[in-house]
Amino acid sequence: MSTQELLQRKADATPRGVGVMCNFFIDHAKNAELWTTEGKRYIDFAGGIGVLNTGHLHDRVQAAVAAQLNQFSHTCYQVVPYESYIRVAEKLNALTPGSFAKKTAFYTTGAEAVENAIKIARAYTGRAGVIAFGGAFHGRTLLGMALTGKVVPYKVGFGPFPGDIYHAPFPNALHGVSVDDAMAGIEKLFKFDIDPKRVAAIIFEPVQGEGGFYPAPAEFVRRIRALCDEHGIVMIADEVQAGFARTGRLFAMQHYDVTPDLTTLAKSLAGGFPLAAVTGRAEMMDAPAPGGLGGTYAGNPLALAAADAVIGVIEEENLLERANRLGDQLKERLHTLKQRVPQIAEVRGLGAMVAVEFSKAGSHEPDADFTKKVQAHALENGLILLTCGIYANVVRFLFPLTIEDSVFAEALDKLEAAILA
Repeated sequence: MSTQELLQRKADATPRGVGVMCNFFIDHAKNAELWTTEGKRYIDFAGGIGVLNTGHLHDRVQAAVAAQLNQFSHTCYQVVPYESYIRVAEKLNALTPGSFAKKTAFYTTGAEAVENAIKIARAYTGRAGVIAFGGAFHGRTLLGMALTGKVVPYKVGFGPFPGDIYHAPFPNALHGVSVDDAMAGIEKLFKFDIDPKRVAAIIFEPVQGEGGFYPAPAEFVRRIRALCDEHGIVMIADEVQAGFARTGRLFAMQHYDVTPDLTTLAKSLAGGFPLAAVTGRAEMMDAPAPGGLGGTYAGNPLALAAADAVIGVIEEENLLERANRLGDQLKERLHTLKQRVPQIAEVRGLGAMVAVEFSKAGSHEPDADFTKKVQAHALENGLILLTCGIYANVVRFLFPLTIEDSVFAEALDKLEAAILA
């Protein structure tokens, strides 16, 4: 069947609200490469939006899932439990930041993890209010949209949203928002909108994902921690996109000298299989009553087998070191290009969680058109890129950390050609 026929079937059978970037269809993939139904090869720098830090069909992940499929595919953990749930929970309890006693609950999507982290914080504190930040992305469910700090396209036409959700500015030096500005925004919320003694949680991304790959300044994270301690507020780090070696540490919060109370995890946790988690202080995780947490597919055994394998791959293949090395190579290439391309406003990132932001030449005005052209030129030449940012003027890079050096070098050449074009 031709691509045009498939596109027509897609238009007839699926809603326009499910936006699709590419006008071709995948046939098969391996590591950082995929091939379409018409045989064209692409280098994948999107990774299923940060899901494939260990690449398409890593041999170890594929074997683990195949082995589990020969045993059983589903029981619902809340009905008939299985050891792999406990084993992977024990590993996350040990690996996530914080030396305190921890527990882990599994879910299916990042949005589910976020919603359940809020539920846990509310159950523990007996409070309702939640503070999130401008530019944040926490999911497409109703509560996820309420927490998300970006209207278009996520919130348009879907309100009203759950109450007791408030937003403060996120620090962004490039766009003139200092740490003091961000903290002043929270203090204004306390004066104008909500008593801090009614706030259950402050949730933030250590590196904003959809918002533009902006790392949170260390001073900001320390001051959020101090504010939470002062008022008895739960600090939630959303590591859905930044976790699992992407930033050159297993978790982005390991770049900071404070620890969150709860951590939300998903995306690359299971190498392409749907799995999410909340890991946090044991006394907080135990606050909801039995039956208050869970889900029919939460902690699927196939996904848990994949996650167990992913944790091993990250360690055995030294993906933390590799994330830093690849990220440095990418940033070096982009910094060199900055001397020739006046539209490059900033190159930034921790480890391999790298972004390049474009502004109109000679100004600080975001240039979404230039960004779209870079993305389109790259796609035409076999490189899949993602954009992001509240102004849609950022290209983010989410290539597999397992990408072969030769394929990575080829991709950087394609990226340079797209920017220069």
